[in-house]
Amino acid sequence: MTVVFACLDADTLGGIQQVTHTLAQGLAGRGHEVHVVGLHRAATPFRYVDRPRYRQHVVGGPLGTQGPLARRLADRRVKELLRDVRPGYAVLTSPSVVTRMAGLLPAGFRSIGQYHGSYGHARDCWHLASIRKHYPDLDQALFLSEDDAWAFSEHALLPNTWTLPNPLGAWPEETSALDVPRVLGVGRLEGVKRFDRLISAFARAEPPPPWELHLIGDGAERERLRAHAAGEGVADRVVFRGLVPAHRMREEYLNASLVALTSEHEGLPVVLLEACAHGVPSVAFDVSGGVRSAGPVRVPPGDVDAFAAELAALMGSARERRRLGAAARARAEAFRLDHVLDRWESLFAHIER
Repeated sequence: MTVVFACLDADTLGGIQQVTHTLAQGLAGRGHEVHVVGLHRAATPFRYVDRPRYRQHVVGGPLGTQGPLARRLADRRVKELLRDVRPGYAVLTSPSVVTRMAGLLPAGFRSIGQYHGSYGHARDCWHLASIRKHYPDLDQALFLSEDDAWAFSEHALLPNTWTLPNPLGAWPEETSALDVPRVLGVGRLEGVKRFDRLISAFARAEPPPPWELHLIGDGAERERLRAHAAGEGVADRVVFRGLVPAHRMREEYLNASLVALTSEHEGLPVVLLEACAHGVPSVAFDVSGGVRSAGPVRVPPGDVDAFAAELAALMGSARERRRLGAAARARAEAFRLDHVLDRWESLFAHIER
């Protein structure tokens, strides 16, 4: 069958893009014809798959730079691209893409609207109104957790909800020994990720030497976060690692004893799943059903003191880290790529019925 994934920008460093390329490679490996379409060109392209088995297309210029004429030309390219492939499934990866693709899908394509956030986040911004307006007309509305699918069904009156989690791109055979004194934070250094809260929690946990906090990622908040670490008195214990290629992340998890997530909102963070697969316990703010399904130690959203207390407890107990790490590894089995691909193919069969 044919599967087309459409993203606003398909090659930016981000969770939606990572999941899209992982699914595209997996479905292509099962013999499906798969295309990944970026409606805009990424300002700084990030390569997720070294040898893609699927086709990639970019139809427009950088996000925020297109005028009406350029947008019409990009829409024409989308129509021409889709006319040249066999009808199948169009997976629209965000509310913006659902709105943009309305009227561009040729006859014969089945439409699947993904939402990679939580119901709580959608409720607090424009996403909920857009989902209410546009997702009921799709063949399927797809959410990351049962909790969020139920909330959208009940409160947004969606009749077509379905649940599919994010997948793990690979299954590691080796797990962390959990003996390196390192807390790992992974993500864009942007405001929504609230790494300032993580730095504060790390400082308040009073980590015994030689514990360090390593932040992997880059972004506009980097220098402000450096200053914040200095203000919290932990500048010498917070290491800014910058971007790390996807194929080297395995080493990062193997050399971590804890993963920490302090975002304001998340759907189902891949970093939590990857930590689980490597047997690394994690601490996270309880911001979504997706976070809960990954099973980290959870604290109330925004409660930095509670977060610090959990970090301190786990930094101080290798036995508890090992117990939670083993449970996390077992939980991660459900997110293995083959299991998630089976569920995607079941979804396609359900739509056909």
